[in-house]
Amino acid sequence: MSKFNAKAICRIAALAALYFLLNMVSIKAGNLRITFASLPVVVSALLFGPLESVLVALFGELLNQLLSYGLTATTLLWLVPPAVRGLTVGLLAARLWRTGRPLETRPVLCYGICVLAALCTTVANTLIIWLDSVLLHYYSAAYVFGQLFYRLGSGVVIAVIIATVAMPLAGLLRRQGIARRV
Repeated sequence: MSKFNAKAICRIAALAALYFLLNMVSIKAGNLRITFASLPVVVSALLFGPLESVLVALFGELLNQLLSYGLTATTLLWLVPPAVRGLTVGLLAARLWRTGRPLETRPVLCYGICVLAALCTTVANTLIIWLDSVLLHYYSAAYVFGQLFYRLGSGVVIAVIIATVAMPLAGLLRRQGIARRV
């Protein structure tokens, strides 16, 4: 785990801002929204571990929620799914640091972990949709679960794309001394 010095705080802020910007650029198809906002979370997880990647996801999604929807009764709930991705990839990446070979140098494992994180994120997102709909009294099984398999599939495709970009980017940043050396 990295120390929280000025450099780490600035890094988290910059990656959270990048998360927000990438989240604003999205492709919408009905209820499905395809975005590349998870790239800063995954890169942060690969380079700095679970704590920083969770903070990047939390602050980036908080910006997104506040500037897109305002402060609502369920704003904090919507911060959970992106944090799940950062936690999943970050914990598994940190575990592999101890072996002397970082996750981004193991492509098959990295793809698998990113897909697992995407599935966990989609499930968490579905649970938050359900909870939000129950709390705010608009529950409909068709709305909450109707496109679950479609969202799971698109999450897997996006995870593969994100991993494809994140692995060489993390390797480059590590070689430049931006991250911990193994």
